[in-house]
Amino acid sequence: MPSIRISRIEKRTRVEGPGLRYSIWVQGCPIRCEGCFNPHTWNMEGGVIKDIDEVFYDIKNTLKASPELEGVTFLGGEPFSQANELSILAKKLKEINLSIVTFSGYDYETIIRSNNPSWNRLLKETDLLIDGPYIQELHDLSRPWIGSKNQQYRFLTDFYKKIEEVIPFIPNKLEVRLYPDGTITANGMAHSLDLHMLQQLGYIRKEHSCNE
Repeated sequence: MPSIRISRIEKRTRVEGPGLRYSIWVQGCPIRCEGCFNPHTWNMEGGVIKDIDEVFYDIKNTLKASPELEGVTFLGGEPFSQANELSILAKKLKEINLSIVTFSGYDYETIIRSNNPSWNRLLKETDLLIDGPYIQELHDLSRPWIGSKNQQYRFLTDFYKKIEEVIPFIPNKLEVRLYPDGTITANGMAHSLDLHMLQQLGYIRKEHSCNE
């Protein structure tokens, strides 16, 4: 069974797409946007390697413990750099009725024009694609889950069509977790002032989608 190179997993989050989600930050990104919030995910040799079945079983166990789990989000890093592996996982997840949200630094037209079979398979399994590179000069947090004005929502299936009209009214949120060793992690969409305040509290490992 193929494996996925992963930077981080958050098993229960409400800030990386609609509803309660299991989020996977993949490791490795060839795009490397200036101002990227997660430069530690760029290294193509970093992170940890996990078998797809191992990840799938963990998601199933999370769903069993949290039946309100709505879906899985792929972000990073660049998910399309591991499109074949993620498409295999996504297909298995669809069979247990979980939705798929995929973030990508590539714009939708580039993905389509590539005619890359692996990319096409990941697109086929994706319900909501949030695409486009983060452009620092176009920084904008007025829309949920998106960091710059050029980025777009692509409703590739009917699963999330119901939220298309209400997206402008969905607020951005930031989740902060404090661990017993004193580590603070944050994921979601954050203003620089928020991050500065968190950093004053101690060591913070910042995590959220590469589209910020």
